[in-house]
Amino acid sequence: MAAPLLDGIRVVDIASGIAGPVATMLLAEAGADVVKVEPPEENPDRSLPGFRTWNRSKRSVVLDLESPDGLEGLHRLLAAADVFVHQFTPLAAQKLGLDDAALTQRHPQLIVTSVLGWPANHPDAERGSDELLAMARMGICDEQFAMARSEGPVYIRFPLGSWGAAYLAAIGILARLHAREITGLGGPAHTSLVQGALVPMGMHWTRAERPSPVLAAGFPKEEKGSQATVFECADGGWIHLMPDPTRSPYVAARVAEGRSLTEIFLSRPRAETLEDLWSHDAPVQPCLAMGDVLEDEQARVNGYVIELDDPEYGPITVPGNPLTTDPPCEVRWPAPAHGAHTAEVAAQWATPVSKPKRAGGGGLRSPLEGLKVLDFGSYLAGPYGPMLLADLGADVIKVEATTGDGMRPGDWAFAGCQRGKRNVSLDLKSPQARPALESLIKWADVVHHNIRMPAARRLGLDADSVRAINPTVVFCHTSSYGPLGERTDWPGYDQLFQAQCGWEVAGAGQGNPPMWHRFGFMDHQCAMSSIVSTLLALRRRDATGVGQVAAGSLLGPGVLTTSETFRLANGQLVPFPTLDHDQTGVSVGRRIISTSGGWVAVAADRADQIDALCQVAGVDDATKVPDALASRPIGSVVAALEAAGVPVEVVREQNRDPFLDDPANRSARLVAEYPHAEWGTIQQTGGMWYLGDMDLVLDRAPAVLGEHTVEVLTEMGWERAAIDELIASGAAVQY
Repeated sequence: MAAPLLDGIRVVDIASGIAGPVATMLLAEAGADVVKVEPPEENPDRSLPGFRTWNRSKRSVVLDLESPDGLEGLHRLLAAADVFVHQFTPLAAQKLGLDDAALTQRHPQLIVTSVLGWPANHPDAERGSDELLAMARMGICDEQFAMARSEGPVYIRFPLGSWGAAYLAAIGILARLHAREITGLGGPAHTSLVQGALVPMGMHWTRAERPSPVLAAGFPKEEKGSQATVFECADGGWIHLMPDPTRSPYVAARVAEGRSLTEIFLSRPRAETLEDLWSHDAPVQPCLAMGDVLEDEQARVNGYVIELDDPEYGPITVPGNPLTTDPPCEVRWPAPAHGAHTAEVAAQWATPVSKPKRAGGGGLRSPLEGLKVLDFGSYLAGPYGPMLLADLGADVIKVEATTGDGMRPGDWAFAGCQRGKRNVSLDLKSPQARPALESLIKWADVVHHNIRMPAARRLGLDADSVRAINPTVVFCHTSSYGPLGERTDWPGYDQLFQAQCGWEVAGAGQGNPPMWHRFGFMDHQCAMSSIVSTLLALRRRDATGVGQVAAGSLLGPGVLTTSETFRLANGQLVPFPTLDHDQTGVSVGRRIISTSGGWVAVAADRADQIDALCQVAGVDDATKVPDALASRPIGSVVAALEAAGVPVEVVREQNRDPFLDDPANRSARLVAEYPHAEWGTIQQTGGMWYLGDMDLVLDRAPAVLGEHTVEVLTEMGWERAAIDELIASGAAVQY
């Protein structure tokens, strides 16, 4: 049996919440030895149901970092470690001697990742790591339409920043591990909740000097988009449907009679409607409650749902690992007991690990400099992942149909997943284009796409066909439902997995119809998870010289986002926070509140903070706080809450232009600016990491169709006459 993909890699995890722990859980289940460092007192995170998923497959060590002995014990672990994941702000890290400069000097082999609220190189880095407060200050709460109100921001129930940052952290670490094999040196790969939330905002926060009408119009939240395709059925169940329901003869006949889709779906129970639509290849899923997806057979077949024998609860049903790799990532054991491995790890990690520099290694500008990637993806779940590889320094070539990516007509969405790539346009169905296609495949280290596999086989873009041309390539395919099971080739969309995984119900608020989130976060979760799989496979390819196959899906990471709860053996779900009807909060202390002049977000989780909140509002019951503060000026409310020690932020509204114009955001590279072939200078959301001594590559705008066809084929050794003949035949397009 092959060794695990990260066999021999040691990770010290001192993070809390979702993002950092999930990143290290993914590393642990790829074979890394991950040690969770916890304080002597009981870790408050242990009270969260999600702790059992986010921290499984790890070992627990207790250290008192407030004591010199505990801090020195941590340094002994770091001397033997490859990766350190923490949540210390820059000032707190410096006070402990755990800042980047100190760690580089003492542990030059160490890769260091922090996951803060704001980037480590941003002035707001000291503001902590609270999901709600970061989203409020960033303006994300104002980016979603409300179900229960006609205007105003909403409490975003899906932890957008945390689930984005989880994969960004894992990707940054794996990219740094790749670079260390060349340079012999570690270094920082920091990310943040704000950068996690910037992942989907690339679709919405783009400006251009000469925008197309579509780009200028964008996708205002007031239009509600795919909310129009959420339908109620006769039994009160809801479905989310994507094109085309008239594939069903029943639906087609009713439409021909002049009946609306609303009427048609209200005429039959949900189960009957789903069976009919599924049998005719119509993309649709039920809008389920949180946790219902844990019963899904397709998820179980692919290992996205597993049974775990928990020491406290016994057999429980939890999300599994979302990645597809060879050898597979595996859930190794339940979350460890507090401090269960303190002595064991101290003995095993007593000897520092030498990380010799590879012969011939040199300096790198960016961690993935020299990596060659072919992106055949379309829409969002395919192309977004290779864009991240380009940000990290890879040379990415997007191979696009001569008719254009299906998402090109939506300039605002297309631009959000295409920067950093060169564009070659080929008719993949044309025999005349095949030699050019094979030249590109021979060139590549990685081939990545989300073409439905039956079509990919016809195009010769399945794993076997690609590896026959290039035996050392890493091939990664992203599907909707995973590589196994009866739904493996079914069509899928972000909307369907928001519905199936429970987020359209959870995000809508109690008593409201299911709500689609315009962030498209399931597409992004799929894309990012596929890059984790790709980089794991690349590491094995580089070590063995043998090509690898990896995969991602919409369903796998979608299921993992439901890990705030789990199912007991008796079928009950462990309680989790639920959003109120008005979409303003999940508890009396964690909510957004309307004041005179705007909204504020408060994160009063402790009893003393809730008492202070009540004192500021002048009430004796926390449920009365919103009414008490409604008429008070926002500035005085914020000042009073800050003085009372209540975590608070102004909920920024209409924040796209202020965000893109902010000098601090620009300095931290949260904003990217470059010339576009047609739109002039454009600004977009920027870098997803802070790499310290290395750079991100944010200097190439999304390409127009065929912009680099001639340039790239020339690099592949093609004569200009042959390229011109290919273009003249219609088998290629040149801009």
